[in-house]
Amino acid sequence: YTSVTRPPAVYRGNPFLVEAGIAYGVKGHDADKQARLVRLANRVPLLHQQSSCAITKSVGSIGWRGYGLNQPNGSLPIGPMLIMVHVASVWVPFTSESKEAIAHYPEIVKQIRLALQECGRKLGMHVRRKKRVAEEGRKRAYIEKYIPHIGIALKDILSLNDGQEKKVVDTLTDVLERSRKG
Repeated sequence: YTSVTRPPAVYRGNPFLVEAGIAYGVKGHDADKQARLVRLANRVPLLHQQSSCAITKSVGSIGWRGYGLNQPNGSLPIGPMLIMVHVASVWVPFTSESKEAIAHYPEIVKQIRLALQECGRKLGMHVRRKKRVAEEGRKRAYIEKYIPHIGIALKDILSLNDGQEKKVVDTLTDVLERSRKG
């Protein structure tokens, strides 16, 4: 989980604050489905007109591939995650009297994007670290699989006895373990 609160900004003389958060690895959410977007204005959820909201447009306009996530063009990223954006202001610019979507003021869209990009950088580090650890585990398993065969080959080539072969295998295993930790 990562969250960020942007410093207060001003549009048309009205101050506003943008908060964003991303929860990655959400249980019950498939990794091959779009992320869930929760939009809030002054702590009230915006349940309707998601496609016409400045928050949705801002989330879709960010290049989530740079943070290690898949994303169809112009839509929400794909993955087991929840994206939350909250806009607080004394005068939230809604698109209509029904208060179901936030209007597209350039300064608001900019602040939403900046908050989400900051969260995305933190998320990207986490995603890349997970991929790196998984890749390391895969390579390690591959090497471990062949260490006994290397011992047998060295025994045949160098005419080693069984004790020396075991010592070579133990040494190679120890070197592999130390290289992983170091």
